[in-house]
Amino acid sequence: MTRNGLCLLQVHAHPDDEASKGAGVTALYADEGVRNVLVTATGGEAGDILNPEVDTPETRARLHEIRIEELQRSVEILGYDAVHLLGYRDSGMPDTEPNAHPHAFANAELDDAVGKLVAVIREERPQVLITYSDSQERYPHPDHLRVHDISMAAFDGAADPERYPDAGEPWQPLKLYYVGFTKRALELAHQSYEQAGIESPVAKWLDAFPDGHDERWRTRIDVANYIARKRESLLAHRTQIAPDWSWLSLPPGLAQTAYRFEDYCLARSLVDPVYDGDGFETDLFSGIREDAGAR
Repeated sequence: MTRNGLCLLQVHAHPDDEASKGAGVTALYADEGVRNVLVTATGGEAGDILNPEVDTPETRARLHEIRIEELQRSVEILGYDAVHLLGYRDSGMPDTEPNAHPHAFANAELDDAVGKLVAVIREERPQVLITYSDSQERYPHPDHLRVHDISMAAFDGAADPERYPDAGEPWQPLKLYYVGFTKRALELAHQSYEQAGIESPVAKWLDAFPDGHDERWRTRIDVANYIARKRESLLAHRTQIAPDWSWLSLPPGLAQTAYRFEDYCLARSLVDPVYDGDGFETDLFSGIREDAGAR
């Protein structure tokens, strides 16, 4: 497929995060000819094995290697063009043994980690970055918090010729998004489970969102045609996702309705985004395509 000059770079903490967050957008833009780039900060060594079928001593002994193999299968399914591993160790949760490991991502020198991401940005030259939100109270994993920190710093640092002079020619991304869940999206999913007569795994999350949470999440991408690819990429992570996982239990038609939209918060922008009549941005590259005449 002829590439269109656009590049999307996503920064994730662990293998499988690229399948559970923003996977539909990845597949959609891959089909459009956008260059998709993934940065994965850690090897997922501290992850639990959640699929009993593969929970064996052999799997545990080489969990890092297996999770990287799973990652490679997932990115092929979604249509990533390049994967950059920052090489840090999974930090685990606070007050655990992995969290104290000297090579854990959470214990890395912040400036060094930012420099690694800056080098990738300068090499790949993306117009758009996706990272994690500044609000992680529902799942305060140290690696997710650190991904946010380095992404925000690298968005500016990559463009500064005075910083990281050995990391390549400066490059300024134009937009930075947070990926996450909104209450409106979870309510839509919950309704689909009720319609199917299946106990909803979403219900317990609905009250976790404070009033007004969704107001700044005004980018909504329709990925209904990519639900099957999202499911396939999740199942590629066999150590993390069991085939009978409740979030995958909807029939295909209802799954397309339940998970039709992926929501994003535009956190930084050097261009003017374009909103539809409902007040939503429906393209991560809005304001960029128009300036570049990309289509």
